[in-house]
Formats: sequence, structure tokens, C-alpha cells
Amino acid sequence: MPDTAYSPGKGPLAGITVLDLSAYIAGPYGCTLLADQGARVIKIEPPTGDNLRHYPSTLDAESRAFLGVNRSKHGVALDLKQPEGLATLLTLVDQADVLVHNFRPLVPERLGIGYDQLNAINPRLIYCAVTGYGSRGPLRNKAGYDQVLQTMTGMCTAQAKPGAPPEILYGSVVDFYAASLVAGAVSSALYERERSGLGQSLEVSLLSSALAMQSTRLIWAANEPRALDRDMRSGGITGIHPTRSGHLYLSANTPHFWQALCERTGLIHLVTDPRFDTVRKRAEHRDLIVPQLHEALTRHSALEWEEIFGDAVPCAAARQVDEMFDDPQCLAEHLIAEFEHPVVGRYQGFTRAARFTRTPGPAPFAAPAFGADSQRVLREAGLSDDQIARLRAKGALP
Repeated sequence: MPDTAYSPGKGPLAGITVLDLSAYIAGPYGCTLLADQGARVIKIEPPTGDNLRHYPSTLDAESRAFLGVNRSKHGVALDLKQPEGLATLLTLVDQADVLVHNFRPLVPERLGIGYDQLNAINPRLIYCAVTGYGSRGPLRNKAGYDQVLQTMTGMCTAQAKPGAPPEILYGSVVDFYAASLVAGAVSSALYERERSGLGQSLEVSLLSSALAMQSTRLIWAANEPRALDRDMRSGGITGIHPTRSGHLYLSANTPHFWQALCERTGLIHLVTDPRFDTVRKRAEHRDLIVPQLHEALTRHSALEWEEIFGDAVPCAAARQVDEMFDDPQCLAEHLIAEFEHPVVGRYQGFTRAARFTRTPGPAPFAAPAFGADSQRVLREAGLSDDQIARLRAKGALP
């Protein structure tokens, strides 16, 4: 078993070994979040590699999405369909704390890596399955993807403008939320294991993630019809508005933010109008308020309004994501780091979202090149150079 002794400065999950067999975004980024907290994450890919490696990208040598989702991992390639490849994985399982995969429910047992099969080898293993729809029900064996679940669960319909068709929320929001649930659930299971000494299986589905994201809408009281408008947006005031140059998001739900917005746009007469003294009333009268607001906003650009509103009104000028590379707030928070990749070379990317003061965790490093760490990881697991060479000769180790 891995050394679980406390390592100062190495992160709250120092000493934990995670086997990441998942692909695409939800499972892999969940494992990256564990790596951010100090876990040693070994990404195990099939001979064809993670499918995300092959996604369209303006980078020639590697997929931009793969780099962003798989930082701070060690890369191993194994063919689990060959007996020797499976046996090698089981050797790693015996020494691991966590295994994460996103196979459909029928696949793991067929491969020989179902929970019961691995629990017999390592009873302390935390086994996390990331599925599209869960492991029960009529859709359990259907492939699930972020935007498929967005569309199924009403997110795209809610995103649509009045009278317009449903719209996708780009950015893989369901996948990334599922990744957060993976990291949280695995961490909780590890905490419980400290008490019981036993591992367990757990599951996060894209379906449950998409519904969890809509908890504010997914309420149906006994005395109301099911088919009703569950839009939680605050009407036409809170939202994105045009300015003289660029667009600006404004949030003015609380009384003091609403007053500050009116004062700084010269619409102070709206504050004393009883028709507009609550969020609900302002939403009902948005057709009266928004034209006046838009006319006022034409006096300055979006960036100028940011300065004018300052801390008094929550707002943001609409920017491109690449502007975050040199954004003063992002730099002050050390959210952007420089990485060195053996194929891509030097690049900048996001570091990590959570900050720990006493156990900050190791510095993040670049996503692995395909199979780059196979030799070293297998040696550390106890395999000899001759054994590794035989695996390569048989094609079990690409």
C-alpha cells in the first residue's frame, strides 16, 4: 500500500494514489482536482489514447482541451483487453487508494475491473464510476455527453431567448460540475475510510449533475401546475446590456445595489417609484425600466462603466477568455501558471481553484504526453525492466 504519512506542504491528499481510467472531461478533471490537493494521479489510457487527445485544436501537437483537463498527472498506456495489460493494472490497483472510470455500466465487469472484482484485490479501494445516466433505469447503457444531458434536462430550453429555439451552454458546464462532484465524493469516501478502514464504490452521473445544477428550478409544489415558467432570472435589469462600446453584465437585485445603479446612471427617479421597489416588481416592469437603462448606458463604454460602478454595483464588461492570461485579478490570485510540455513546449494555463494555507499542495505541472511515464510508474509498482519489456513486446504496453 502507498505511504500515507503526512507530508508537510504537499497538500491535504498527499500520500493518496489515484488511478484515472476515465476519458473526456468529467472524470479526468475530477482527478485533476484531486491532484491539485496533492494526490498522485496516474492517468491510464488505452492504446488509442484518451478521445479528448483527438479533438479539434489549433495546437498541432496536442489537443488544447486535453492539456487543460489533465494537468498534474503521470501518463501510462495499457491495453486492458490483453491479459498482460489487465494483470499490470491489477498490480497498480493493489497499491492504489482510488480508481475513477467512465465506462458504461456493463463494461467494467467485462474488462475484469468491476467493483467486486477490484474490491477482492484491495478492500480499501475507493471506486468511482462516472456515468451518463446512472447504473439503473432504461438509459443506463446509453452513452451520455454534456450537451446531450443539457438538452434532455431542460437547460437548453431555459437558456433560449423568448420565441427562439433552445441554446447550448458552451463550456462543458455539466462535465465540469460533475468533476467537482467526483472530487468531493472521493474526498468524502477517503475521509470515511479513515474511520472504517474500508473502501466503497460511488457514482456520479451527468444526469444527476445536470439536475443538481438546476435545483433552484426543479421545485414543483403540490398546489401548482407542473407546466409553468421556472425561470430564476431577475428580469431585464439583471443581465447583459449594450453600452456605447461593448456589453456589460449588471446585477442589481439588492436594494443598495439597485439604488447605486440608479444613482450612477442618472436614473435616481426610479429608486423612489413604488412600482420598482422590489426585484419582482422590477421584473414585471422591465419594459419600462430597460429602455431608460439602455439609453443611459450609451454614455460610456463597458470598460468605463466598470470604473464608474466600481464596488457599488456588481458588473463586468464582456471579455474574451484569452484576456484572463494577463488580467490583474487573475495574476494577483496566481490563477495562471506557465507549464513545460515535452511535445507542445511552453504554455500558460489555469492552475487550481482551491487554496490551502497549511498544506498548499505541489506546484501543478503539464498534462502528460501519451504513455510518457509508463516505464517509471511500472518500475515504482515493482515491475522489472524485463517484465516491462515483455509487456511492450506483446503490445500490452504501447
